[in-house]
Amino acid sequence: MASRSCLTIILAAGEGTRMKSSMSKVLHEIAGLPLVGHVVKAVQGADDGADLAVVVGRGAADVQKAVGKISDKARFYEQTERLGTAHAVLAAREALAESHDDVLVVFGDTPLIEETSLRAARNKLAEGADIVVMGFRPENPTGYGRLVEENGKLIAIVEEKDATDEQRKITFCNGGLMALNGKHALQLISAVKNDNSKGEYYLTDVVKLAHAQGLNVIAIDVPVENVIGINNRAELAEAEALWQARKRRDVMLSGVTLIAPETVFFAHDTLIEADVLIEPNVFFGPKVTVECGAVIHAFSHVEGAHIGANTSVGPFARLRPGAKLAEKAKVGNFCEVKNADIGAGAKVNHLSYIGDATVGAETNIGAGVITCNYDGYNKFKTIIGSNAFVGSNSALVAPLTIGNGVYVASGSVITDEVPENALALGRARQVNKEGRAEILREKYKAIKASKNK
Repeated sequence: MASRSCLTIILAAGEGTRMKSSMSKVLHEIAGLPLVGHVVKAVQGADDGADLAVVVGRGAADVQKAVGKISDKARFYEQTERLGTAHAVLAAREALAESHDDVLVVFGDTPLIEETSLRAARNKLAEGADIVVMGFRPENPTGYGRLVEENGKLIAIVEEKDATDEQRKITFCNGGLMALNGKHALQLISAVKNDNSKGEYYLTDVVKLAHAQGLNVIAIDVPVENVIGINNRAELAEAEALWQARKRRDVMLSGVTLIAPETVFFAHDTLIEADVLIEPNVFFGPKVTVECGAVIHAFSHVEGAHIGANTSVGPFARLRPGAKLAEKAKVGNFCEVKNADIGAGAKVNHLSYIGDATVGAETNIGAGVITCNYDGYNKFKTIIGSNAFVGSNSALVAPLTIGNGVYVASGSVITDEVPENALALGRARQVNKEGRAEILREKYKAIKASKNK
């Protein structure tokens, strides 16, 4: 395939009115990535050297920005009028005229397209096909255009409303995605007419045109989900479910244990090594890496975090962007860590907030400890050395440095630097007033009684 040049045209100019949204349809997300981003990733996976042309319309600047985060090779062409799919492809006429060996036409709202399907279509071009239509076989073909074949060749795509009773029995349906021989692509697409009830130029008409010219036109089977288009929020949720199911299976086959797979949700870029155990109801946001042997306990939420080998997270933990856990570190139940390094073997066991901080190796953070990192205007850092002990319900007011081996007494408010191996106490001395409890009770009873009169 490397010897064949390829242009992939992504059609991303649709209005998407059924999404009922203020932003372009292709910018809605699955697994934290815009729909069009999934398509770009699949195209790159199939051939990273392929040229990429994206046809934009509504929200063009935002679509360009989203695609630009994934590919620096994309060129953008605007479709100012919406006159059908062939008209949209011709918005990239400049790119089509460059005489690539292969031309792929895909849609920005088909996020589940796989690299294998794109490669399969191009392989057929390499074997001599001039047009390859990607078809699928749904359980119920009602509503879909039918692929009419004869002697192994595709002779027509017939919409259901135009199909005969015999053609409606065909279960092989048009997925919309297409591969074309670059020698014929521009000529065929330019020849498409708009003599139909909507006055639009349909890309599917190139099949009839190519067949009339004696060109080799075929259809291939691709999995149903590969050609699912997203038109509304319900279909977006259905596609999310399909993507997650695919990802869960891939993760488990790679050596990860999911106790209740259907309750675990991944982002598009989640990386998890073998021998990781993930308990039920765990959510991964973007930019998460989990190393070998880690255990993610139930009801944890992780995003933008690096979880080291043999660590323990949760249950009910939240790791926010910038959280980094070194080997054998532990972040326990109802803890939140943000933009903080937790050293090897360090423990943040329960009910704590550690933000904008460094916690040294083997340090123990007691229950209810918080780093006070924000003064209402600026963020400050807390640095805690190794082998330290921070007692329960202590507040560490940043900017602050606590040395190695320090012991912070429970209930302390620490505002100044603590040198190595020191004991830090930042609380008022306890005072006991004998007999005062009864006096207070009588006082409070009298106040309550006066209020109830």
